[in-house]
Amino acid sequence: MGDLGYYYGGYGYGGYGSGFYFDWTYLMVIVGAVICLIASGVVQSTFNKYARVRSRTNMTGAETAERILRYAGINDVKISHVAGNLTDHYDPRSRTVNLSDAVYGSSSVAAVSVAAHECGHVIQHHVGYVPLTMRTNLVPFANIGSKAAWPLIIVGLFFTGSTSHLLIEIGIFAFSLSVLFQIVTLPVEINASRRADKILQEIGILDSEEHVYTKKVLGAAAMTYVASAAASILQLLRLVLLFGRRKD
Repeated sequence: MGDLGYYYGGYGYGGYGSGFYFDWTYLMVIVGAVICLIASGVVQSTFNKYARVRSRTNMTGAETAERILRYAGINDVKISHVAGNLTDHYDPRSRTVNLSDAVYGSSSVAAVSVAAHECGHVIQHHVGYVPLTMRTNLVPFANIGSKAAWPLIIVGLFFTGSTSHLLIEIGIFAFSLSVLFQIVTLPVEINASRRADKILQEIGILDSEEHVYTKKVLGAAAMTYVASAAASILQLLRLVLLFGRRKD
């Protein structure tokens, strides 16, 4: 994603005059990036740690998903293998749980935890969990917003007066749609982990010690969504501050 540091972080632009100055709002971008890097590192290291711990039942991620769905009375969802690392996801359109290389055929505690989390999304879909429905409906708007926001803002910089303000404001609104998607995603992901944690206990796939490990895996994963939402909010706040200042 592009950034306006070029325009506001170096030589003066527009009404700011010429000469080099420090744009303090760029710190928001740096803080957001650092938060995301830390969260990504934590989830990767936590997953790797418990990917080396074999589950007591020796069930693979795919077997875990199948058993959870049967237990929940859901028989019309497929379990598929998808390439990549931690690319696991549930696709409500094709009603498919896609499990990555490190999860599908692995019998580790980490694999079981991730598979259960994705089944948590299936159950959300099955029971009509409102935040999931909201997120699904927001997907096309968020995709358009994330792609159109920066082009609109940058093009707006080359105009003056009301045209410039209008294009930039539309761009910021478009970006806010992707931020809204990130915010709505938080309760969806947290709830899916809670459902996974509960059903793993009910079925008895993991013992009490392994259950503690599951909480750590799912907790680390939740951090990435919190970090992503925080970074997006900071970026949106920066845009509002920058262009509110420019408009003044």
